[in-house]
Amino acid sequence: MSRTILITGTSSGLGLALAVQAAKAGHDVTATMRDTGKRAALDAALAGAGVSATVAQLDVQDTASVEAAVEATVARTGRLDVLVNNAGAGFVRSTEQASEADIAWVMDVNYMGVVRCTKAAMPHMRRQRAGHILTVSSVGGLVGQPFNEIYCGAKFGVEGYMEAMASYITPSFGVHFTLLEPGGIASEFAASALKQVEETGGMLDDEYLPILQKYIGGAQKRQASGDDGGVYQTADEVAAVAMACIASDAPPIRIRTSAWAEDFCALKTAPDPDGKKQQAMVVDRFLG
Repeated sequence: MSRTILITGTSSGLGLALAVQAAKAGHDVTATMRDTGKRAALDAALAGAGVSATVAQLDVQDTASVEAAVEATVARTGRLDVLVNNAGAGFVRSTEQASEADIAWVMDVNYMGVVRCTKAAMPHMRRQRAGHILTVSSVGGLVGQPFNEIYCGAKFGVEGYMEAMASYITPSFGVHFTLLEPGGIASEFAASALKQVEETGGMLDDEYLPILQKYIGGAQKRQASGDDGGVYQTADEVAAVAMACIASDAPPIRIRTSAWAEDFCALKTAPDPDGKKQQAMVVDRFLG
């Protein structure tokens, strides 16, 4: 069944891959990005696949921009079936080293961006009594990791936000929520982490330096050896998991996208892999 899908952050990576796969599956895709001047890679990928999508501007940090993109999609198609909250940004730095401006930015992009887009989509899905909001989280939304506490805090927040909405909106209005939890996407982690560190002040010569060097050095070693232990997937592989969720009539509340991610989070997720037992318990406890 063809669906109307709006995806954020489609200029590269997972968002681009998902836009192409969704278009190839016959869905009506609105592929959004903060700067539409960076659409060349998406246009080329769509053309190469012999499909098309509507490209629109959407900045998850700008409420007016979010609302305009959602309203334009609904005006064009008459409905909104799926929102994919994909736009986000990593951040590698200890709390002591991070400025308040850095922290506010990470939280705004990764948490408030999801809230803004979800808030704009919900009235349409609620009126339809149908819809699906799929949010790209991370294994970092379940398991805290070194030098990622600010990023993990934002993703933990996203997990709680979506889980709470699923507890009453899904049974009441038929709108589903899914948290997609990849490990790493493509093996550029070390390079992108180093770039981000340099852009936010570089490696500081303090007591954290040897720990940070060990952390990034381990990633570099795994990349150089070509043996990452299954940490990294391609964007297309992760997008395929998202597409399976979109196609499902009863999608999971949360899903890891690889065997590595499943194993990494197992101590937290093994008793309830898809989150539905927890949802049922909460519904019974508070709304039963």
